[in-house]
Amino acid sequence: MSQQSLDTIAQVNPTQFDHPACAFLHDLWHRKRGARTMPSRADFSPIQLKQHIGWVTILDVLPNKLDFRYRLIGTLVTEYFSTDWTGKTVVEAFASHGDAVAKRANSTFRKVARDGVVMRVSGDANWLAEGMEEFEAIYLPLSDDGGSVDHILHAFVCDRDKMLVARRIARVHGGKLMAPPPLPRQA
Repeated sequence: MSQQSLDTIAQVNPTQFDHPACAFLHDLWHRKRGARTMPSRADFSPIQLKQHIGWVTILDVLPNKLDFRYRLIGTLVTEYFSTDWTGKTVVEAFASHGDAVAKRANSTFRKVARDGVVMRVSGDANWLAEGMEEFEAIYLPLSDDGGSVDHILHAFVCDRDKMLVARRIARVHGGKLMAPPPLPRQA
């Protein structure tokens, strides 16, 4: 884990999004829920999500809302993290970055599941590893019974072109992401 501080912003019930995938999912979630507190998992089909499915993950809420299992994870998310977490819990997925990072990643999912709120998190991901691109994420609660959150629809997005270039460079350097070189000092 990088020694840099966690430089992210978390918002409850956000209204503005930078990335079109987050805005799309937020609007779709609101349309699907109608007069209900939240929509159900069955309200969403892959066809409806097709345009942004590479950024989408769906997580099962585990008993007591203490951890969450990745049921589906989009290909662009796996590219960003250079791994596929399908079938793993959030704690297992982030464990290699240390307990503090795993707990921090899990805490947003816990708040969404516990309180049934929409969350937006954005910022710098260098707390995971040097050279990680800035990101935006949305967390949307889903409920089959209309009250208890049992799934979370989640999108984790970044500048894809920048990400792909960084991953190509990393492959040349043995898989290691590299921080950008420092800017020259002005005299």
